[in-house]
Amino acid sequence: MPHMVKIDLNDLDRYFQKAELIPAICYEVDTKTVLMLAYMNKESLRRTLETGYTWFWSRSRQEYWNKGATSGHLQKVVSIFADCDDDTLLVNVRQTGVACHTGEYSCFFKEIYNDKEIEA
Repeated sequence: MPHMVKIDLNDLDRYFQKAELIPAICYEVDTKTVLMLAYMNKESLRRTLETGYTWFWSRSRQEYWNKGATSGHLQKVVSIFADCDDDTLLVNVRQTGVACHTGEYSCFFKEIYNDKEIEA
């Protein structure tokens, strides 16, 4: 079944009024895990919408990046939501393999605070 783009691909400017790059939070729908945060520009958002797989702009390499194209750890897009200000995207995906370049499932694996009571 083809994916359903619910916006005009020629009207992506609304998401880039404040900046050329916007944060895209990737969330795995089956495991309910925040996988990573990356950045999209207008063209990477267009590629994502057209292909149904995540594309980002690599700030360090200054090039487009199709998540998993070389590793095989693809992110199939299930849905995309814009926040209330149209300047951040929530990209719901089905992750193949791991999301983090370190080999961890999620990029968010370094706990720095936890308010849970320690059981004696």
